[in-house]
Amino acid sequence: MISESALLVLELAGIAFVFAGLPLAYLARRKGLDIFQKLNWAVVFLTFDLILFGAFTRLSDSGLGCPDWPGCYGTSNPWRAMEEIRAAEVAMPTGPVTVFKAWVEMIHRYLAMSVGVLIIAQVFLAFKQIGAQRRLAIQGSLFLLVLVCLQGAFGAWTVTLKLQPIIVSMHLILALILFSSMVWFAQRNDSKIISSKAQGKSLPITWIAFATITLLIQIFLGAWVSTNYAVLACPDFPTCMGAWYPTMDWQNAFYLWRELGQAKSGEVIPMTALVTIHWTHRVGAIFASIVLLLLAIKALRHSQSYFFLGQGYSWFISLTNNYGHIECCIPVAFSCCPSPYRWSSGYLILLSTTERRK
Repeated sequence: MISESALLVLELAGIAFVFAGLPLAYLARRKGLDIFQKLNWAVVFLTFDLILFGAFTRLSDSGLGCPDWPGCYGTSNPWRAMEEIRAAEVAMPTGPVTVFKAWVEMIHRYLAMSVGVLIIAQVFLAFKQIGAQRRLAIQGSLFLLVLVCLQGAFGAWTVTLKLQPIIVSMHLILALILFSSMVWFAQRNDSKIISSKAQGKSLPITWIAFATITLLIQIFLGAWVSTNYAVLACPDFPTCMGAWYPTMDWQNAFYLWRELGQAKSGEVIPMTALVTIHWTHRVGAIFASIVLLLLAIKALRHSQSYFFLGQGYSWFISLTNNYGHIECCIPVAFSCCPSPYRWSSGYLILLSTTERRK
C-alpha cells in the first residue's frame, strides 16, 4: 500500500515529466544542432522564464499561496485542495492564501520541477557525449544538478520558514547563479562557434570577476529591499525622505537572521531601517553601474556592445520603479535586469578561458 506522501511525490513527478516532456519532444523533432546542445539552450531559456515567473510569484504575494511543501494542503494541485483554500480565503480575504495565489505558487513549483527533470536529461545525454567535450559535459551537468537541488531546498525553506528575508534573498541569488552557470555551460559546449566570432584579445578575467562580485552584492541588496518590502521606503528620487543622507538604522537594517517584518529585538522593524535598506541599494547601484560601465566600454572594443543594453534597461526600469505606480509588471521587469549582465558575464568568462587555452 502506497503512503499518501509517496503518492504525492509520484503525482508531482508525473506533472514535472509532462511539463518537461513538451520541450523535449519539440527539440527532438527539430533539425540542426545536436540534441544535447539544443537542450542546453532550452534549459537556459526556460530557467530565465522561471526566474521571471518567480518574481511574479513574489510580487503578487503568492509565495504562501500553498502554505505547505511540496504539495498544496497535501495534494498535488489546488483543485484537490479547493475546500481548504476557500476556507482560508473566507477567513482572511486579503491573506496569503487565495485560489489565484495557490495556482500561481503551484505553477511556479511545476515549472521549477520541470527544469530539474530537464537537467537530469542533460546529465543522461552528457554521458553519451564523445570526444574532448565529454568530460566537461559530465562535470558541468552534474554541477548544475547539484545546484538545482540546492535551489529546490531553498524554495522549500522559503515556504516552511514563512518568507524569511535572508532565505528568500538567497533563493533569488542562487537562481541567478544557476542561470549564469547554465549560460556558461551552454556557451562552453558551443566554444568553436563562439571562439570563431571573438575578435582581438579577450577581457582580463580579473575585471570580469570584480564586476561579477560587485553585481552579486548589488543583487543581494536589491533582493533585501524586495524581501523586506522596502521598495517605497524612499518615495522620492534622487533624494531619500527629502535628504541625501536620511536618518539611518544600520543595526536593524542588516540583521540577517530574523522573521519577516521584525527587527533584531523581535518587534516590528522601524521605518528608519527600511529607509537604510533602500538607500544602501541606491548607493550600491551607482557604484555597480560605474564598474559595469567601465567593463562595458572595454567590452565595446571587443564588439560586445550588449553590455550597454543591459545597463540602460536596468536604469530605465529602476527610475520607473520610483516614479511609476509600482504595478506588478514593472518590478517583474526589474527582477530580470541582472540576467543580461549574468549572460554577458558568462560570455566574457568563456572568451577569457578560451583565450588562455590558445
